[in-house]
Amino acid sequence: MKSSYPSHWNVLPPAPAEYLNVAGVPPIVAQFLYNRGVKTDAINAFLTTDDQLQASPFLLPDMAQAVSRIYKALLSKEKIAIYGDLDVDGVTATAVLVESLSQLGGNVITYIPDRFSEGHGLKSAGIETLHSQGAGVIITVDCGVSDMAEAKQAQDMGIDMIITDHHNPLPTLPPAIAVIDAKREDSRYPFSELAGVGVAFKLAQALLHKHAEARRLTDLLDLVALGTVADMVSLTGENRHFVKEGLKVINSTKRVGLREMIQIAGLRHGQVDAEDISWALGPRLNAAGRIDTATTSYRLLTTQSTTEARALAKELEESNRERKSLAKEALRQAKEHLDGKFHLPLLMESDEDYPVGVIGLVAGKLVNEFYRPAVIVKLDRKLCRGSGRSIPEFNLVAALAKCHDLLAAFGGHPSAAGFAIEPQNLAQLEERLMCLAENQLSHLDLRPKLDIDAEVPLSALAGDTLNLMRHLEPFGQGNPCPTFLSPGVEVIEHRSLGDKGQWLSLKLKQGDVVWRAVDFESQKGQEEITPLIDAVYNIGRNRWNGEEVLELRLLDFAPSA
Repeated sequence: MKSSYPSHWNVLPPAPAEYLNVAGVPPIVAQFLYNRGVKTDAINAFLTTDDQLQASPFLLPDMAQAVSRIYKALLSKEKIAIYGDLDVDGVTATAVLVESLSQLGGNVITYIPDRFSEGHGLKSAGIETLHSQGAGVIITVDCGVSDMAEAKQAQDMGIDMIITDHHNPLPTLPPAIAVIDAKREDSRYPFSELAGVGVAFKLAQALLHKHAEARRLTDLLDLVALGTVADMVSLTGENRHFVKEGLKVINSTKRVGLREMIQIAGLRHGQVDAEDISWALGPRLNAAGRIDTATTSYRLLTTQSTTEARALAKELEESNRERKSLAKEALRQAKEHLDGKFHLPLLMESDEDYPVGVIGLVAGKLVNEFYRPAVIVKLDRKLCRGSGRSIPEFNLVAALAKCHDLLAAFGGHPSAAGFAIEPQNLAQLEERLMCLAENQLSHLDLRPKLDIDAEVPLSALAGDTLNLMRHLEPFGQGNPCPTFLSPGVEVIEHRSLGDKGQWLSLKLKQGDVVWRAVDFESQKGQEEITPLIDAVYNIGRNRWNGEEVLELRLLDFAPSA
């Protein structure tokens, strides 16, 4: 192996001969599976992604108690409220349970909080609203596992709480009839990485498993796939099954709203994949909650009116355009204010002008460009809202937990978290987070490690290899698209594209093989585009004039020695 590759390029070691011999698949596929930690006895399940990846919903903690209480409500026609959350995961989870309970004849109402006045999670105002509407049972989706005070409030009002969530619980669980979360320490469920919509679907399975309506569970998998991919949970285990089967449902969906959104996004019915959810459908569904209210996305996914669906799809399209514009301007402002600070181990910026709906997106852009944890705060005289994104080397939600005494509320995941804080505590929070980041990151070379599955010549990318790769789909978190390194590739053409030349298009040649390559967010200067380069890339599909064209998606490249 050549020793002059950049230090952050990590060519993964070759699979041992014994793995290749017993894998029962072509060597290149075996290498991909080995790199993803798939054991030889799990290869068949990984490739077929069939029902054997699913586990009984009754292995989840408190599932039996939840089913018993819900059936009691169904029999007595008690009003059941679904308390959702304002991202795609929460909206799809809400729809899953509303449709499931409606099939059982339930008297169901919904509540999805407002990002601007309430934010994520179980809130007092929502509980009071549902209580005033006569709800006897509240089922949370994608939230609630750490909302102790709010769960106690509901209990004091005489409302029975059933919490379904996928976030990490606190040492003490909230008071509720049931707390269904695969991440509970006492959980016997074999897969802990379900999205919020995945947990909601397991509850639906438990409710319908002996019912005549159980056959309709498959029709809900389009919602499960949307929420699972958009929430960026690991596409391994049961999630892999949900997404692969859910994509089949999406591509033949009867949901008029989803069909309208697919069309307006410029996608082709029957050819939607996980990447399309990540880059087209998910952002549009999320845009509603970032700009106005997530109820718009919920209505789009559940409407049966073509006229309403078309209007809602257009509304989401406009919200998505506005979201992009607001995020672009906020990112420009944040980078201007952070100028001279990009060497720090953590980037934190606060301003009253930042739209609260896009601060997480801005933090994510900063992480992608500078590879440091980033926190953006919307200032307010009463209660400031912050959102952060992080890198694998820094657990953001754990860092916020160490600052809990300063925060009014917080929650999230290691790589993405949010919080609310009184303005007088903000300076101290920044000081503590900076100290934590300094202690954990100052000795590291803060550049993203680029894991490379295999070093191959361009000639290796023949039809069989590409067809075999499709057996590994869907790609996403935990199952990334295979990454290749091809050294000594000739650059025979290159040009900049986009409004500000941010895209780089190259034509690459090696021997008799020529490929088009694209770097969508290029940070390369002209001096780095030498006649011969070592290129690191994925293989992507681009649709052009109705035809599907394969291209190299450049992740990095360097002059070839």
